[in-house]
Amino acid sequence: MMTVKNLLEKNQHVDGWRITEKATLSYELFFVHRSLETVRATDTVSTSVTVYVDHDGAKGDSTFAVYRSMTEEDIAAKIEAAVARARLVSNQPYDLPEGGELTAELPTNMKDCDMKELGVKIADAVFAADTLPGGSINACEVFLYRDTVRVMNSRGVDKTQITHRAMIEAIPTFTTEKESVELYEDYRFTEFDAEKITAEIAEKMQEVKARSEAVKPAVPMTVNAILRPHEISELIRELAFDLNYAAVYSHANLHHQGDDLQQDGDGDKLTVTMKSVVEGSEQSARFDDDGMELSDTCVIENGVVKGYFGASRFGQYLKVEKPSGSLRCAQVKPGSISVEEMKAQPCLDIVSMSGLQLDLYNDYIGGEIRLAYYFDGEKTVPVTGITMSAKLSDALKGMRLSAETTVSGAYEGPQRIMLKDIAVL
Repeated sequence: MMTVKNLLEKNQHVDGWRITEKATLSYELFFVHRSLETVRATDTVSTSVTVYVDHDGAKGDSTFAVYRSMTEEDIAAKIEAAVARARLVSNQPYDLPEGGELTAELPTNMKDCDMKELGVKIADAVFAADTLPGGSINACEVFLYRDTVRVMNSRGVDKTQITHRAMIEAIPTFTTEKESVELYEDYRFTEFDAEKITAEIAEKMQEVKARSEAVKPAVPMTVNAILRPHEISELIRELAFDLNYAAVYSHANLHHQGDDLQQDGDGDKLTVTMKSVVEGSEQSARFDDDGMELSDTCVIENGVVKGYFGASRFGQYLKVEKPSGSLRCAQVKPGSISVEEMKAQPCLDIVSMSGLQLDLYNDYIGGEIRLAYYFDGEKTVPVTGITMSAKLSDALKGMRLSAETTVSGAYEGPQRIMLKDIAVL
């Protein structure tokens, strides 16, 4: 990295630069059924360089990769080529983040664990859930990573952060005399909890059994629909993206500061804060790709748009005094109703969808439902082969948020959200 830095500083055509280096240690286990077939360990380093050139009242940039096999002459030639490309780019001028040194390790209980021992413990926790008659885990892969990211720039930024993360990929399967049904499970975490892993996989084992038993219900019908964390996070991400500096600057945002997203509805009021660190999320970070220190920012408060967030560049374009940086995690304030209370009334508890479809401009929320549990007030049956459809504005008005919370991906907030009177086809 220092060789690249010296070459950049020597080049008189370079008006600014950024170097990003990511070093990753990994340990990976691959199982077929319960048999460990392959173990792989890697140690990789990737380096990218962004060159900035001020020209004709504008700022241009160009990025290239640096490999260990490159000589100083190779890197110098890459810099010159990047300068030439940057002169073809004409962005409105902006300043790179200035100053600041930092070395941080993101919160985790895995940092002092031996990767080999931890990998075995994770695999044992997965297979502890393989107890369902007729069910099995056909394949399981365990990935452990230690990422060290360092960002330096021409204005004195030199920041490093270390992240420990794990991922499980599993194929729960349920087999009968007539057919075999499989589901794909992708589970990510930064805090090791054997009981939680076993519970997660056990739930998926029950889901694959339910999928084999699911039937198509009588439709059309109107029912309260309960969303789970994956779909909730997609909804929150869509609402938050609309409030990003870049969307606001390009006039691509539908909602503006002061807008009431829930229009005085009778549901729980939505409060969303974009966060730098959410304990348990691998998306947590102390700084963004520019080396900008991240500042937690509330973008929706009690259903009303309170502010915007985003990268320093677009924050400067909007004359924001202190841009938040590119925050990746979203925290949603919980509600007052329990999950059990949601399920106590007729409802469609949606387990998985082909993907939640959201369109802010056409005021739409919907999608294909692959598996759900339908409770008609007396009995619960697994159902499939249906779709949901509603006006997003109506769904937001009557939305109820669970009091129980969870962490899923970049989302922290209610375990369930209930949308009232949703059309199911």
